[in-house]
Amino acid sequence: MLNDLDRKVIQCLQEDLPVVKEPFKEIAKNLKVDEERLLTKINGYIKEGIIRRFGATLNHRLLGFKANALVVWRVPKERIQAIGSLMASINEVSHCYERATTSCWNYNLFTMIHARSKRVCEGIIRDISEKIKIKDYKIIYSIKEFKKSPMKYWTTFE
Repeated sequence: MLNDLDRKVIQCLQEDLPVVKEPFKEIAKNLKVDEERLLTKINGYIKEGIIRRFGATLNHRLLGFKANALVVWRVPKERIQAIGSLMASINEVSHCYERATTSCWNYNLFTMIHARSKRVCEGIIRDISEKIKIKDYKIIYSIKEFKKSPMKYWTTFE
């Protein structure tokens, strides 16, 4: 069970880290706790699986990755675990999800693939298709980004 301090720590960690020499010291100061206590809390969250990883988010478009494709795949149920694990290991795949199918949408594995051009992206998709021996897929390219932000679990406290 999370207490008020836990929620405040998580709220701070879901924001960008301060761009200072000692970001955790700065966060601790803002939370009115010492840095050691903050780091103990964070390490506890990592051990419990509440925090899986810290990472940086790059603006892929500014780095030249202009082709962003959602690729939907129709994968036999008995192969979904193996194929999903394989897809998740491919560098150009940033997201990989199994989804439920419906009577009018039979695609059950969704991947997001990023490349510098559509031609390169389609080459990556063809290579993946050959590797997994699945030819039934559709490519849906991003046209315009309306919103991109990380999930915020707590924004206010009661």
